[in-house]
Amino acid sequence: MSANSRLTIAAHALAWIGLYQRQGHEVATSEQIATSASTNPVVIRRLLGDLRRAGLVESRRGVGAGWSVTRDLESITLLDVYEAVEPGPLFAMHRAAPDPECVVGYGIQPAMQRIYDGIEETLRRELAHVTLEDVLRDVLAAPR
Repeated sequence: MSANSRLTIAAHALAWIGLYQRQGHEVATSEQIATSASTNPVVIRRLLGDLRRAGLVESRRGVGAGWSVTRDLESITLLDVYEAVEPGPLFAMHRAAPDPECVVGYGIQPAMQRIYDGIEETLRRELAHVTLEDVLRDVLAAPR
C-alpha cells in the first residue's frame, strides 16, 4: 500500500497558481504546474477538475487557456482542498465482510470504525486551521 498524494499535489497546484497570479499572470497551464510538481499534466488536470467542481479554481479555454484560483489563498483551507479531492473516508473497512462467527471478525469493524472516526475528526479540525496562504508562506520561507 502506498500513501495517497492527492491532497499534497492539489495544495501544490493551488499554491503555485496563487503565486503565479501574484506575479501578474492571469492563468497557469497544467503543463507549468505539472513541471513544478514533477508529475504528468493529466494528473494535474484531473485534480484541477475536482478543485473546479468545488469552486476553488476556474479554467479558461481557447487563446490564453489556463487555470486560476477563484479566491484569495487566505480564504482557502486545507480542509476545503481535502474535501474537493478526497471523496471518501480516510480509512476503509474490509472489501468483503469478515466472518461473523469469529470473535475478531464479528467485532473488528465496530472497534476500528470508532478509532477511524476519531482520527478523521482530528484531521478535519487540523486541516480547517491551515490556509493555503499559510502553506505558501512556509514554502517561500523554506531554506534552499
